[in-house]
Amino acid sequence: MAKVIVGATPFQGHVSPVLTVAADLVERGHEVVVYTGSRFEERALAIGARFQALPPEADLDDRRLDTLFPVRATLPPGPAQLSFDFEHFFLGQLPAQVRGLRALLARFPADVVLGELGFWSIPVLSLSTAPQERPTLVTLGSVPLLIQSEDTPAFGAGILPTPGEEARARNRAMNAEVRRIFAELQTFGEATLESLGVTLPGYLFDAPFRRTDHYLQLTVPSFEYPRSDLPAHLRFVGTLPPAPGGDYEEPVWWPELSAGRPVVVVTQGTVANTDLNELVIPTVRALADLDVLVVAATVREDGPDLVRRALVDVPDNVRLAGFVPFDRLLPHADALVTNGGYGGVQTALYHGVPLVVAGASEDKPEVAARVEWSGTGVNLRTGTPAVAELRAAVRTVLHDPGYRSRAGIIAKEIGQYDPFESIAEIVDEAAG
Repeated sequence: MAKVIVGATPFQGHVSPVLTVAADLVERGHEVVVYTGSRFEERALAIGARFQALPPEADLDDRRLDTLFPVRATLPPGPAQLSFDFEHFFLGQLPAQVRGLRALLARFPADVVLGELGFWSIPVLSLSTAPQERPTLVTLGSVPLLIQSEDTPAFGAGILPTPGEEARARNRAMNAEVRRIFAELQTFGEATLESLGVTLPGYLFDAPFRRTDHYLQLTVPSFEYPRSDLPAHLRFVGTLPPAPGGDYEEPVWWPELSAGRPVVVVTQGTVANTDLNELVIPTVRALADLDVLVVAATVREDGPDLVRRALVDVPDNVRLAGFVPFDRLLPHADALVTNGGYGGVQTALYHGVPLVVAGASEDKPEVAARVEWSGTGVNLRTGTPAVAELRAAVRTVLHDPGYRSRAGIIAKEIGQYDPFESIAEIVDEAAG
């Protein structure tokens, strides 16, 4: 059996997929150490893995980012916020993260180090150590592909690709402009890696894709723009199945999910859910007089109370919830209204559920663009949609069978992949 270190940036959306993979590896008999933020220790131990917390300098809590870094909330979504995040959450914590990983490797000589895209220790190991002198490196792609390509527009603006040489010339120009916009961050990244004894070759954001042994994108080809210039070690392995709900106690309204009315679920995910006025509350208002059952999954303990205070009178067709396991809820859903978290969108497609997407922060405009491009839902192209826009979009998705048909086709494609088996094959080979 293999020794595996599973690492992640200590944010919920980054940790969840690697914990899902870690649980499968433990079940297969491998010895696994989870290396991430201390608040995830209990979850790691619960799956049978060992746990090592990040050093204190890198042990952030994404539930408190706006408190710890108040200036972040003042930055608009886009390059300014992305640069801030990289300087403070990814590259800024990297020296401590790498130091802790190297100390862990000295005690636990792993055959494999597996991490998500934001776990920058992997490109550092790749660039600093010969392959025969280090573990096999595996990176999980849990956001849309942002590696630059002449076949696709620059990542960030949510622009759909078009064919032809004119489009490729436009893409090359856009990619060059993005590199110019992030020139200061590039310099910061080069200096950070240089402090670790590593020279960064090429564009900063391409490094996690190119500086690893295996890059495994957690989706299917039909949900990603085709590219002719992907590195050979990058492949699609399908969507991770949703985490099981475990001992979730179904609320009294649960039987209503099967009562015949269309079910519309709305969520702002696990990260960008600080202000429920962005999407959850407008959606509740938009659907108040439609013959649908609305489930507002706020993913916050205080979420239902926040919605009640904002609305005063909760519509009769609305059911408010904090956390609801999607593996239990989405099989009943006819549409998901979401701000575009990659994991939530993949889970919806796993169940063949069409989408309405309204997101502006992080990678969400790019997720929404792929929903539009794949024909699996409506892209509202904003993070703060109006009530009328939401109402029209939900009605469109419910009444036009093409969206559910396309979501169903992708669900069938997802069923043809086994990401756990793909990862296990790599781990088995590394163990000899």
